[in-house]
Amino acid sequence: MTNQEIVSKLWNLCNVLRDDGITYHQYVTELTYILFLKMAKETRTEDSIPENYRWDCLVQKSGIELKSFYKELLNHLGENCKGRVREIYQGASSNIDEPKNLEKIIKSIDELDWYSAKEEGLGNLYEGLLEKNANEKKSGAGQYFTPRVLIDVMTELVAPQPGERCNDPACGTFGFMIAADSFVKSKTDDYCDLTEKEAEFQVKEAFSGGELVHETHRLALMNAMLHNIEGRIVLGDTLSESGKTMTGYDVVLTNPPFGTKKGGERATRDDFTFTTSNKQLNFLQHIYRSLRTTGTARAAVVLPDNVLFEDNAGQKIRQDLMNKCNLHTILRLPTGIFYAQGVKTNVLFFTRGTSDENNTKEVWVYDMRSNMRSFGKTNPLKKEDFAEFEELYCAGHFEDRKETWSEENPNGRWKKYSVEEILKDEKTSLDLKWIKDNSNDVTCTLAELMETIEQKSTNIAKAVSELAKMTASIEEE
Repeated sequence: MTNQEIVSKLWNLCNVLRDDGITYHQYVTELTYILFLKMAKETRTEDSIPENYRWDCLVQKSGIELKSFYKELLNHLGENCKGRVREIYQGASSNIDEPKNLEKIIKSIDELDWYSAKEEGLGNLYEGLLEKNANEKKSGAGQYFTPRVLIDVMTELVAPQPGERCNDPACGTFGFMIAADSFVKSKTDDYCDLTEKEAEFQVKEAFSGGELVHETHRLALMNAMLHNIEGRIVLGDTLSESGKTMTGYDVVLTNPPFGTKKGGERATRDDFTFTTSNKQLNFLQHIYRSLRTTGTARAAVVLPDNVLFEDNAGQKIRQDLMNKCNLHTILRLPTGIFYAQGVKTNVLFFTRGTSDENNTKEVWVYDMRSNMRSFGKTNPLKKEDFAEFEELYCAGHFEDRKETWSEENPNGRWKKYSVEEILKDEKTSLDLKWIKDNSNDVTCTLAELMETIEQKSTNIAKAVSELAKMTASIEEE
């Protein structure tokens, strides 16, 4: 049985929980609690779990006794254990009311082909579940799930090296850092080419992150553990005072959340020069400030279009970015690749300078959006879609790109802008466009509209359900 088949079986178990009113996202969290115990048994790493709360004890119980024991188990592991076990189970509670449903899930998991799963990699299996959750519109999880192909391309181009400290300040389920770890392993024969001390650094310190949402943080911890990554994953708001300690990195790879702080609230960081309620602009400030001033520390960041043209604080932050860093490349991404339809995004690639002035000399822009086919669930983004961009990016690397690239540009998808040209614009806009877009806007808009209506309907249904629960609770009181 392949991991894909196991993922499908695990995902289909969610149907068992419909009567309990369990959402897809709650189901993945519930699965995490149970899978942790099973995977610890399969990998013989149960030492950190008290004997009375291991898989073999759980699987032997049934009915009311099982439900009671499961609740006790979650509470004990979250309060009395240490390390990753405590982090994963801290504050854990079960949403499963029916003992028979809990029993069916545990027994179904126990009966799966775990030998095959271990052969393919338990980390890959868990990531398959997370991706399944993100692709399911009703789960609402796609808001933090970056397409795997985009993560891989960004990671390959930034090319993290052994010994470098890598970070994702808005890490979601830790996908970027998993990819960074995988990239370094591919270049070092799974760290076998490194010394014992170097390999230990990769496992314990090289990859770190921060995540605001408790349930998502739990998934990130599980994902990291299954990939043998022990780096620190902070539970908290990177844009608050706790984010000030997240600094001194060689590589940052991230896709910060879209939107503004609630009620127009400003970030609570006193080390930010420019104040704004725009979360992406604040994350951008955090990111380039978190890079080391070695001349090689670098970042690749997914950001929406408004970061490129918003005035006032936006203009000042862009100028500050181009002073402190060499903003050498902007990739204009196509629409339809993220959960929120119609959101226009870019990837900014930049390297922190050794000084804080005049580091950007020219910006290369690659337009992967204009006159591109429509992307979505039925027509996903593929690695080959990035082939031309990767060729440009890697041609003698970005410091040595030649003027001749402009002459050898059959599709007209890339263009170089000097910093002087950019600064001439009164807003210092980086929303640089030159291709006339002849895409079928009506078709795209209708497709996006249908997906938006479906998502809005789901959100309304959730709100109605929550209101009904609250009303019932009030009536009981």
